[in-house]
Amino acid sequence: MSQSLPQPEQLTIPVPGGDLAVLRWPATVPGAPTVVAVHGITANGLAWFEVARRLAGRATLLAPDLRGRGASRAVSGPYGLARHADDVAALITELGLGPTVVVGHSMGAWITALTAVRHPGLVSRVVLVDGAVSFPLPEGVREEDALAAVLGPALARLSMTFPDRAAYRAFWQQHPAFNADWSAEIDAYTQRDLVGVEPEMRSSCVLEAVQTDGAQVLLDQDAAAAVHRLPCPGELLWAERGLLDEPQGLYDDKRIELAGLDPARVAVAPVPDTNHYSILWGRAGVEAVVQRLLGTGPTAG
Repeated sequence: MSQSLPQPEQLTIPVPGGDLAVLRWPATVPGAPTVVAVHGITANGLAWFEVARRLAGRATLLAPDLRGRGASRAVSGPYGLARHADDVAALITELGLGPTVVVGHSMGAWITALTAVRHPGLVSRVVLVDGAVSFPLPEGVREEDALAAVLGPALARLSMTFPDRAAYRAFWQQHPAFNADWSAEIDAYTQRDLVGVEPEMRSSCVLEAVQTDGAQVLLDQDAAAAVHRLPCPGELLWAERGLLDEPQGLYDDKRIELAGLDPARVAVAPVPDTNHYSILWGRAGVEAVVQRLLGTGPTAG
């Protein structure tokens, strides 16, 4: 990528249970819009670093660390997708932003859709990145088994300790969805997640938060319904590959068709040559996301 990455400011927003940490990349263009960006289940606000770079000052980007993660780790529960949606609404209200474009990745896409449904006056448009569309559990699959399959890798990491920052870096550099794109910015994003002191450092993510939120992504009816009830225009971008860079992603043409999205409510487009993570920082993914945020991208039905 050609542009240098500006360093974000960090501010805090009062929410029930504490102060939410928010990263802010300010616009440099007069009259530029503001975008609020919501990260995934074990991520943090720095996940949006490449989107900030490619926006190149054409919008102000606000990316909170959700409660129970990153610099918002100390914000207490209760957790859950509706609670996060209300936190996003509190951010928009506290800063006096008015109707705002909100973008969410992975779990953040469900939160984004819920924010629009719960607070329709605060959200002008949503961009949903590889998330927000739910499916019933297959016949014969128990809820606890589905949760174990989805949350197992994340929960395993949360239980691990690392002797130093270099060990945490090495852990992530082996991740099949990260290693091909490793950069100083991805390093900073992963290091933001690390807390504690040597030789027992660990992820900042609060176990209860991840368990509660993950269960709701899979099973909460309000979260599943939100994308079908959007009160504002929405766009869904989906990655062709999965969380571990496997060929099958979370979505495909057949699954999207089965979801029964209203094309008048949600425009849908695949993003080729991306996985669940690189859709935020690989060239093809970030260009698609930024185009939608600025309202300059193609609209697909």
